[in-house]
Amino acid sequence: MADTMKVTFELTQNDLKYFRKVMKEVRAKHEKSSEEEIIGACRSLIEGIGQTTAPDFVRDRVKKLEVLIDMLEDAEWGMAGRDRDRVIRGMAYFAEPDDIIPDKVPVLGFLDDAIMVQLVVVELEHEIDAYRDFQEYREERAARSGKTEDPATRAQWVEGRRRALHSRMRRRRARRRSRGSAGSRVMLW
Repeated sequence: MADTMKVTFELTQNDLKYFRKVMKEVRAKHEKSSEEEIIGACRSLIEGIGQTTAPDFVRDRVKKLEVLIDMLEDAEWGMAGRDRDRVIRGMAYFAEPDDIIPDKVPVLGFLDDAIMVQLVVVELEHEIDAYRDFQEYREERAARSGKTEDPATRAQWVEGRRRALHSRMRRRRARRRSRGSAGSRVMLW
């Protein structure tokens, strides 16, 4: 068995306030950046970390950006409007080349990226949960129906499930906002 050590730290309200401020500044700086530029920057970060000896906990966190990219690029999921904008705004931090800790700093260079990914994932938990449920439903339905289902029928059940999950996602997000940012909620924007 390999030697491991667990390191745990807590972000205080002041820490979270700092990260919110940084996120807000970066989002403002990248307000005119295109969606493609932001997604491209996220892909570059994922690829860049893959080519380093970054710690596994950093790699694991940054890999979660792939779910956000998939969510945006999945035509059947059809994320649009404000929902899409929320995800893009959450990813904007990763388009910033001058982040909190320069990536070239050994071991710690990607720590800020890992922290920010985790904060964004917590903030977008309802979007991610809904998308994962959609993916599972689509896979199960495809396995049950095989290749015999006609495209119109497929489009109909995909659209129905997508609408239901988008609605659930918005309800849960609204419920969380109505309760405020109490407890472990992050509320970056």
